[in-house]
Amino acid sequence: MKKHILPAIKLTTVMMLFFTVIYPLVVWGIAQFAPNAGKGEIIEHNGKKHYVNIGQSFTDDNYFWSRPSAVDYNAAGSGGSNKGPSNAEYLADVQARIDTFLVHNPEVHKSEIPVDLVTASGSGLDPNFSVQAAKVQIKRIAKIRGIDELKLNQLVDQQTEKPLWGIFGPEKINVLKLNIALDGLK
Repeated sequence: MKKHILPAIKLTTVMMLFFTVIYPLVVWGIAQFAPNAGKGEIIEHNGKKHYVNIGQSFTDDNYFWSRPSAVDYNAAGSGGSNKGPSNAEYLADVQARIDTFLVHNPEVHKSEIPVDLVTASGSGLDPNFSVQAAKVQIKRIAKIRGIDELKLNQLVDQQTEKPLWGIFGPEKINVLKLNIALDGLK
């Protein structure tokens, strides 16, 4: 018995030391070379600090709406709804989001609504949405703000982030950056 317990205790002690001290220090050290020392990209706008890499809630008609969040954009409680695609409550939530979107965007047909505007991401904190999610909202914003649709299309194109190395992932737009740039249009 002594033959098995002592090596197990030694291995457990070494692993605890490695995973609770050494590994976190190595990750922290590497993060110091990242922008903002690994604390994420922060933008200050209208006297408030916003993390670019955490989803923000935008629901006013004069802004591009952000992707819904299952955790109400609370970074301390990241997570999805864990409801399957056949769950009646989940389907009712999605239908309510579709209905709300159509009320605020009457010129859009249901089939034109991108899925990322009516479903939450797995983390509930996705700061990005698709180019289609931005473009489908242009008519509403142009009408409310009195800005030419062509100018808003150009803004969306300017804010579009290309896939990593042109091949990894889809094109995407950071909603916070897009709405700050929208506020900058006069």
